[in-house]
Amino acid sequence: MSNPCREVVTLQLGHYSNFVGTHWWNLQDASLSYDPETPPGDVQSDVVFREGQTLGGHVTHTPRLIAMDLKGSLRTLRQEGSLYDPGKDTSAVTWEGNLMMHKESPPAKNPFLEDLDKLDRGEILDNLDFYINSQQPQCSGAVSVDTVNSQLDRIQKGYRLEGSVRVWSDFLRIHLHPRTIAVIHQYNHDGEAHRLEAFGQGEALLQGSVLEELEDRLHFFVEECDYLQGFQVFCDLADGFAGLGSKVTEMLQDSYGGRGILTWGLAPVSHPNSTPMKDIYHQLNCTLGTIHLANNSSFFCPLTLRGGFGRRPSSPTTFPYLTCDPSLWYHSSSVLALALDALTLPYRLRNNSVPMWQVADTLAVSGRKVVAAYGALPFPMMHGSSLPDALSACADMLPWKPLSACSEAEGGRCYSQWATLKGFEGQKLISSLAPGTKPTTPLHSLHSGEDVLAAYINSFYPASPLTLQLASTPSKLTPPFPQIFSRSLDAQGFLQSQPAPPGSPAPVVSSVPVLTSLQSGPALGQWLSELHRVASTFDIRRLAPSFLSQGPEMADYKETLEQLRLMARCYRDDSNGMVRSSSEEDDDD
Repeated sequence: MSNPCREVVTLQLGHYSNFVGTHWWNLQDASLSYDPETPPGDVQSDVVFREGQTLGGHVTHTPRLIAMDLKGSLRTLRQEGSLYDPGKDTSAVTWEGNLMMHKESPPAKNPFLEDLDKLDRGEILDNLDFYINSQQPQCSGAVSVDTVNSQLDRIQKGYRLEGSVRVWSDFLRIHLHPRTIAVIHQYNHDGEAHRLEAFGQGEALLQGSVLEELEDRLHFFVEECDYLQGFQVFCDLADGFAGLGSKVTEMLQDSYGGRGILTWGLAPVSHPNSTPMKDIYHQLNCTLGTIHLANNSSFFCPLTLRGGFGRRPSSPTTFPYLTCDPSLWYHSSSVLALALDALTLPYRLRNNSVPMWQVADTLAVSGRKVVAAYGALPFPMMHGSSLPDALSACADMLPWKPLSACSEAEGGRCYSQWATLKGFEGQKLISSLAPGTKPTTPLHSLHSGEDVLAAYINSFYPASPLTLQLASTPSKLTPPFPQIFSRSLDAQGFLQSQPAPPGSPAPVVSSVPVLTSLQSGPALGQWLSELHRVASTFDIRRLAPSFLSQGPEMADYKETLEQLRLMARCYRDDSNGMVRSSSEEDDDD
């Protein structure tokens, strides 16, 4: 059933969140169709994009986005963008004295940004050093008019940006609205001085000019919406932006009550130039950010490839068909963005979409507002096979890996789960058995893709509430998404029966199928309890006295830890998988 367009405003708070957000917006942009004769795809792009017009009358599609970052974080990107550039000021100079001009050379652009500039000027890109993707079939919803999208889709250049990406704008492929970027000038992105490192610093920021500027930008994007369903917030969890995010989500809750606020707390595997003291700050920020962001949101989901939020985490999450370097922000953020493309799909669909508040109500039950994410990136499906074949090949192990530094609970206990399968285009969802043929597995006897996936997941989580969403359109990958894929995959991200021979060029992967799961279960109780245990045994006054110098007060800090302890209790259950009441737990203490 077709739905009215329910708009979403996105906020990106912090440098790593802007890394993830840039990849996510690049993925959305790659799926935009500018051809009116092309059938619409699964995703309704107007949910997150807004239509505008340049001074020259050209129609534009820009993200409905507010991105906050620190001074010095933009490099080659102008804060006001270039899409609505009115040109140079040609007004006369009235000063009659001597003038001395000091001109600073702008930062050099990498090859990808240079090519984008050429495309913006209407130039045709040189084919030298390009991978011609002539055998790539077009996905539904692909553009057929000659646009930046179509040129990048048709000719895949072998960009290797791993050594040249320093900030997120180094791989941004879309134009932003002039009201999108908000730079916080009180703190520096680089250097040792004036850094936004502590939760209290971020909390104290949302006042005065910073608050006024944010409110002005929010009003601009919100007031042009007809059916605003809510806000998706990408927020750095390990630095001072966790404190800023807690105040921003509190403001959203107060000003836009009844709208969905889905907050994703993002953390890299490692930070450049980190020290033991900075690692302590990162852990404390994650702890305080988790409870405050959860309290102020419809739900809160941490997203990271880290093995944990402690100072000595286990090895980062790895995926069998990815060859990424998890310590490289350019790589790890691309993996999380690929997961978010599926995790955010339910409220962005053209047909049968589910509003944000309903997604949150399904998962965040009885005060359990922290959820954990898992993903199969890519979902291991053999080209030409069926969904029952792919799931049966996974044998007795679920194909997804943790994306929230939270392992799944043993025993199949889960209070609620939302699974999304995206990108099976061209593959069979059910088994095509000849009449009288005995199914090889129970999955091969089912008659819909939803039934197949539900039966498979329910075999691991019996009697647990499950919501499913399936969309055939894959996540479409065009430059500058890094080529971090195994040689076992073909150009559409499906497994090949025979991998590419050694020495031959690996296929340029242009799309991938993805399976994700959002869960609320007892595993999160253990995760939250561990956060509380470490923070409670930590002598903050002795080991990190400066952390509280700008807030919170010690009494507020202890109150937050108590809230964390109580939240962890919400996820406990007994041996039969039944949720324990607060009174029963109090009797145990």
